[in-house]
Parts: sequence; structure tokens; C-alpha cells
Amino acid sequence: MYNVKLYNKISKVGLEKLDPAKYTCAEDFADYDAVLVRSAKLHDVEFPKNLKCIARAGAGVNNIPLDRCAQQGIVVFNTPGANANAVKELVVCALMLASRKIVQGANWVQSLAGTPDIGPAAEKGKATYAGPEIAGKRLGVIGLGAIGVKVANAAVGLDMEVWGYDPYLSVDGALSLSRSVKHVTELDQIFANCDYITIHVPLTPDTKNTICAASIAKMKDGVRIINLARGELVDTKAMAEALESGKVAAYVSDFASDEILAQPNAITLPHLGASTPESEDNCAMMAVKEISDYLEHGTIRNSVNFPSLKVPYEGGYRICMIHKNIPNMIASITAAVKCNIENMGNRSKGDYAYTIIDTAEAPSEANLEALRAIDGMISIRAI
Repeated sequence: MYNVKLYNKISKVGLEKLDPAKYTCAEDFADYDAVLVRSAKLHDVEFPKNLKCIARAGAGVNNIPLDRCAQQGIVVFNTPGANANAVKELVVCALMLASRKIVQGANWVQSLAGTPDIGPAAEKGKATYAGPEIAGKRLGVIGLGAIGVKVANAAVGLDMEVWGYDPYLSVDGALSLSRSVKHVTELDQIFANCDYITIHVPLTPDTKNTICAASIAKMKDGVRIINLARGELVDTKAMAEALESGKVAAYVSDFASDEILAQPNAITLPHLGASTPESEDNCAMMAVKEISDYLEHGTIRNSVNFPSLKVPYEGGYRICMIHKNIPNMIASITAAVKCNIENMGNRSKGDYAYTIIDTAEAPSEANLEALRAIDGMISIRAI
């Protein structure tokens, strides 16, 4: 029986995919094998020795201590693409909000409550809230992952001219991307040429403040910017100054900050990007599938700190090993396995590697101890 600790409310549609004969889910476990989490911060959590994996029901993992998890042999999963449609739809909405002053106009009409002959009175103010159409305008999409590709394709359908930037565009991404999207190789091309810019990249030290004073200076006057990815991708102080000066005509963000809230041409949402029941169900189902595949078969898919590896499992005995990515490791492992090896897989990612070995007979505890004693071995699990 595996214990799965819930650090947030997880969709029942996902939890129901876990066989109750094999899994128990609760919020109050002290000892547990797996974690399902959404936004709860885990950096200060002391994990039990039995913890084998953490699945984040969402894409961002900045609430999880990735380095510490890697050092302890804890596999961290995310759910890329599960919330892509929800975010895409909100970006389409944000394009309209950035253009047509819809929120500002609606708020003004609310302020007219009780005004005599309110219909004509409201209509008299409409010129103040006029804004441009998006058709025919140029949209720059920074990041062409699962979300960025959907956004780019949707914008093509809205008759926008779409430019996309992603130096790491995957084969799947390229195949899914509309042929009408212009793929550019320099970020400055997006900054210099686009009327609207939307950013869809993970938050890393390299992407923090991608949109800052220097990049805004390269943009067209009156550019409109959308950030539904991560707040730290945009320097909010620089953005506030650009909104004040008029360099940026409008900014729609899913992340609150005092500097931006003070700007009348900014619209801040309460992190609504993935807040749909469909998205929450999709993320939960993918996260549950990831932990069950790993716990039951050793399969790693969509891990952010270890390599993906799937070795066909036909039952029998399986040894799963997380170890350092160092020379002669495979030779040391195969030499230490005293059983006949029937199947094997190995993948590496940065400083770490993952090896699966299927054996004809059950490995003895002495055999497992010999494997644990190998220099660079982090964790071993027999299934």
C-alpha cells in the first residue's frame, strides 16, 4: 500500500484513478511515498525517508526544492500541457482586455448606478474607452511550448500576424505550430517588431526579468504586453514606469504587485490562468498517472529533475536505481547484480542518471546492499 500526501485540494477525477487497494490519499500523513501538490510551498518541508516522488498538478515547480529532491533521489514531476487550453483561452481574453479597455469601461458604467436615464448617460462615455482591433496586428509569442503553440495558432485564427520565438522548439511543437507563424531566432526581433507580446516560458535564472527596462526600450511605442506565465518574468518596476510614460499602452498580468495595481492601463487578474474545472481535472489525472507509473513500474515521464525512462514491464523483478551521472557507473551496477539481467534501460540528465534492470530472479537483500554501496548511488528500489 502506498501513502500519497495531498498538500492541496486535488481534483477527485484524478484521485479516483488511484486504485484504493494500492493507494491511500490523505492530508495528514507523517510518513508517505508520494506527494500530490498544486501551489503549496515545500521548500521548508522535511521529507520522510520513504518519499519517492512529488507530482505538481501544474507546469511551474518553483514551489518545490528541486536540487534537494534530486540529492535525496526524489523524482519531481509536473504536468506540461494539461492546462494549456485554459491558459490559451485566457490569453485570447487578455488580448481583448489589453485592446478595448473593457474592464475600465465596465467599471465606469458601474459607477453610474442611480444616474437618471442611465442608458444614454453610459453611452456618452464610450469614446473614452475606445481601443484598436487585434486583427491585422502583429503578436509576438515568447516560448513555443504546449501553451505558446496553442496561443500562436489561436491568434492566427483571429487574423493576427504571429511571430514566435523559442530556441528550444521541440519536434512536437514544430509539427503542431501553424505554418502561418513566423519562427524568429532572436528575441530582439519580437521586441522591435510586435504590437502585442505574450510570454510563455518557465521561470529560471536566465528568464527572470525577460521583460525589463532594456527590453522595453527596444519595443514599439504603445506596445501591449501579456504575462500569464510567471510574475518574475517581468520587472514590475520597469513595467510601471513604461505604463506611466505611455511606452507600454497596456499590460495584462495574472500576478499582483503594488506597482502594477497603481497603473490605470494595467489589468491584474488573481492567477486565473489554469483556474478551470477542466484544467484542474486534466492536471490531476496526469499527475496521478505519473506517480502510479513510477511507483508501480519505475517509469519516469515529465520529470523536471531526472531523465525520462520507460522500459517495457512484463512483471517479474525490477530494480530501479537513481545515481550520479559519473563514468563507469553502468559497469559497476552490472557487475554488482548477481542475477541474470533480462532487460535494462539507462538515461542521464545533467548530474544525475536513472537505471532500470529487470532480472530473472528476485534480488537478495545482500545484492541490493551491494548496489547501494556503489559510489555515486543515491537510491535503490526493488519492484
